Amino acid sequence: MVTVLFLPESAYGPTNQCIGLGDLLVKRGHRVVFASESSWDGKLAPLGFEERLVDLAPPDPSAAGASADQFWADFITETAPEFRKPTIEQLATFIQPTYQALIDGAKYAEPQLKRIVAEVRPDVVVEDNVVFFPALATGGAPYVRIVSCNPLEMPGQAIPPPFSGLPASDPAAWKAFREEFERTHQETWEAFNGWVVEQGAEPLPYLEFMPRENAANIYVYPEEADYVDDRPLDASWHRIDSSVRLTDVTYDVPATVGERPPGSALVYLSLGSLGGADVGLMQRLVDALAHSPHRFVVSTGPQGDKIRLAPNMVGEQTVPQTKVIPQVDLVITHGGNNTTTEALHFGKPMVLLPLFWDQYDNAQRMDELGLGIRLATYDVTPDELNGAVNQLLGDTDLRQRVAQIGSAIRDRDGLAQGADIIEAVGVGRL
Repeated sequence: MVTVLFLPESAYGPTNQCIGLGDLLVKRGHRVVFASESSWDGKLAPLGFEERLVDLAPPDPSAAGASADQFWADFITETAPEFRKPTIEQLATFIQPTYQALIDGAKYAEPQLKRIVAEVRPDVVVEDNVVFFPALATGGAPYVRIVSCNPLEMPGQAIPPPFSGLPASDPAAWKAFREEFERTHQETWEAFNGWVVEQGAEPLPYLEFMPRENAANIYVYPEEADYVDDRPLDASWHRIDSSVRLTDVTYDVPATVGERPPGSALVYLSLGSLGGADVGLMQRLVDALAHSPHRFVVSTGPQGDKIRLAPNMVGEQTVPQTKVIPQVDLVITHGGNNTTTEALHFGKPMVLLPLFWDQYDNAQRMDELGLGIRLATYDVTPDELNGAVNQLLGDTDLRQRVAQIGSAIRDRDGLAQGADIIEAVGVGRL
């Protein structure tokens, strides 16, 4: 039996990705422990994992009793204006402050994680995050990094810079973005790298917030959409095409949308846990699709009780996404890495409405590869949104191509591959 210690970023995407791998490892007879931020208290143990809770900041008395959903609702209310800016302008006002907040969390958690590592005595430590927690790599166990964001996070000169959403075919546009990233992030990186070294870990690569020299590196992205031809990676890197968790409950499509007239398709709409908290944006999309001949399953998000669905829709605040997507014909998404890779896993084309971080990169990648259509999230008109939906649903050749990609991805079984890699590191075979 191998003891695996996971530390995912507190967001739903990385945590769900680790849940998928952890569930498979538990089924193989291994001990799986999650060192998770305190808001996940009680949510992981029912899945068969041990929980070790971590605080990323001192307790806030004013937030006592507040739900995680309320936290994200408040966050999106405060931050949504940033998402309307061009990506290059977000570097100073959103990306750098987000990195700094994550760094502050890592520093606060460092002594807690040292205690957890000493107590759990893992055979392998797995981190899925965008900033490094040194305690995980200095406790004596081999360290595995997971990248569950768009793989532009592993930079290279022949690929677009991360967070930019810039086309792969326009290298001339990349220079200004890279220069602005260096200008806005160099001081933050230098301070963080100095602290990482003080904790006994190796220095980080320049302007990168995670280490590369690890026992293994895993990234989640389908081969058909990867950048590896333009940015080769060394043998420590392992791509898994998808990591679709098996823990979601079943989902029966309600008859009100499941029984459709001829020519009517079923579409899934989700902007993720953060985008779904923007009630104004969600309501605008719902209203734009209200007169569509198609039917919709909507993940309404943490403020779903404030969203008025149209008669051609059903929805809940959260739905078991990996059980919904196989039953639909098209996905309208924010372009989060989980949803993007899951849509391809099940062979579904996408309309992409990116909001922040790597969502721009995923949206651009799907658009430039012809696997979806990228739209301007806050400026899209009802005609544009419905036109994109109808265009993709009407493109029989595209739907067949995406279905074939999905079949190939499922055959490669990325979830099993990821578990194999972690297992191999844990027993010393890798």
